[in-house]
Amino acid sequence: MRQWVRVLLVVVVGLVGYGIGLAQPYVLRPPLILGQDAITDAASATATVTVDDVGGPVLSIQPATLAEVLFILYPGGLVRPQAYEWLGRALASEGVHTVIPEFPVDLAVLDTGRADRLVAHYAQGRPVVIGGHSLGGAMAAAWASEHPDAVAGLLLMAAYPPNDSPVADASFPALVLHAEHDGVADPDAVRGGLDRLPRDTRFHVIPGAVHSFFGRYGPQSGDGVPTVSRADAEASIVTVVGEFLDAI
Repeated sequence: MRQWVRVLLVVVVGLVGYGIGLAQPYVLRPPLILGQDAITDAASATATVTVDDVGGPVLSIQPATLAEVLFILYPGGLVRPQAYEWLGRALASEGVHTVIPEFPVDLAVLDTGRADRLVAHYAQGRPVVIGGHSLGGAMAAAWASEHPDAVAGLLLMAAYPPNDSPVADASFPALVLHAEHDGVADPDAVRGGLDRLPRDTRFHVIPGAVHSFFGRYGPQSGDGVPTVSRADAEASIVTVVGEFLDAI
């Protein structure tokens, strides 16, 4: 009998240890690190990048000149904010102040209303564009559906609004970006989400790109195979997003 108890204890301890090992990467997230793999060209290097505390850590990327637009970017699920620093730096030369909040265990769904504090702290009367990548984009759309008067534009990257958060009647414009070879975001779901977005919505496909090309966080399980370089895909993203923000 004692031998069976010992065996059972060993099994239980092993399972607990295995569970802790599986959970550790999700609970203990990597630290916020600035500037690594984020500078695209000389212009992007001139941006001022800081980590602020606004209801939690926020990556703030400010242009060298006076910012004309505030862009709140919700990261994709389990993706660290610094993965999108490259985009904030690239947009800084267009007069855009980008803020990228850190969420609990990197899941925007756990604090969808985070933008409330960010708008209050950073907007200072400037138009606010909210958006995000993948799960972050869906949560950004959910926030926009609840605060249509506070939003000047909505930007979704490989994302679509939740079924219960339509913004079809909103007066602000929207831009939806879809990677041609995205293997993570269902293309039919992305296109289907257009019916729940404002009439003034533009849909644009990034040629040859994949889901993970919107952020610099490496390859993603289940994603497609790109037929274009990351640099070319990023250049397309910056051009389209820059044109959208310039028109706000």
